Amino acid sequence: MINYVYQLISPRIFNIKYEDIDLQNQVIIKPNYMAICHADQRYYLGQRSSEVLKKKLPMALIHEACGVVVKDPTNTYEIGQKVVMIPNAVKEKDEIIYENYNKSSHFLSSGYDGFMRELINLPIDRVVPYQEVDDKVAAITEFVSVAMHGVNRFKKISHSRRKTIAIWGDGSLAYVVANILKIECPESKIVVIGRNAEKLAQFIFVDKTCLVDEVSSSLEIDHAFECAGGEGAAYAIDDAIQYINPQGTIMLMGVSENKVPVFTRNVLEKGLTLVGTSRSGREDFEKTIYFLEQTNLAQKLQKIIYVDDEVKSIKDINRVFANDLNTTFKTVFKWNF
Repeated sequence: MINYVYQLISPRIFNIKYEDIDLQNQVIIKPNYMAICHADQRYYLGQRSSEVLKKKLPMALIHEACGVVVKDPTNTYEIGQKVVMIPNAVKEKDEIIYENYNKSSHFLSSGYDGFMRELINLPIDRVVPYQEVDDKVAAITEFVSVAMHGVNRFKKISHSRRKTIAIWGDGSLAYVVANILKIECPESKIVVIGRNAEKLAQFIFVDKTCLVDEVSSSLEIDHAFECAGGEGAAYAIDDAIQYINPQGTIMLMGVSENKVPVFTRNVLEKGLTLVGTSRSGREDFEKTIYFLEQTNLAQKLQKIIYVDDEVKSIKDINRVFANDLNTTFKTVFKWNF
């Protein structure tokens, strides 16, 4: 069967690739709703190095999506069943290393075609079903699972004194991490520190918010999450090291394209643990779906989702990427090819 794949071939320019699709051994899914990630935007705008773009392109963008099953040779899922898709492709399993850090794995929409296709074929273990979740929220499951993975690792690695946990950043990632921490660590005081007062106004569910230049010198925290990324990562990490108590854990979650200086003297003197966390795996997806269906997380996430008009042409693809640049948090759109 011929499948249509909508590939980015150079910044802002898409082309259609035609390919045969495996109908025998994999689940076939019709994409329904998709969401744009900052990584997608960097490829779309050509904000990666020329070497990286030459290596990665052409490829279909998008790794956040939900859809419906149209064929399943394993009979695990019914036709029409709603599912979310895991973009991390695992070749060799490891008992120690999480699948998202496994050297043998590759990530769709990062050098491999993402979900901007007419149909998507995936192994059975790369599909997770859902029922009681709005499709527009289900579209950002992968993004939420990244935050879930970070919190899960935090709970396994950090010490049990968690009176105060601070989050540096006021974007979508910080928002989701804060929500999950409020559920997973209900006894902890959650403080969110950011640069944008308008964005911080959305964090009404946490215990305290403040702008970076208004942080009290008396602030003491037990652990920290760095969710700033970009040019703000260095400042966020430096502040976290300054205000954290001895033997605290700092979760590094913001992506930066440049090297970030770290004040190692304070890291050593305080005996801190810095933990890098990125992407997610099936376990995180399953827990995310559980949270979306069994807690108020889905309701909270609706506040950070902007739903653009449906996409049914390459012109529409360019439109949603352009509109996303002016969206405060997450852009979601219906895929109607």
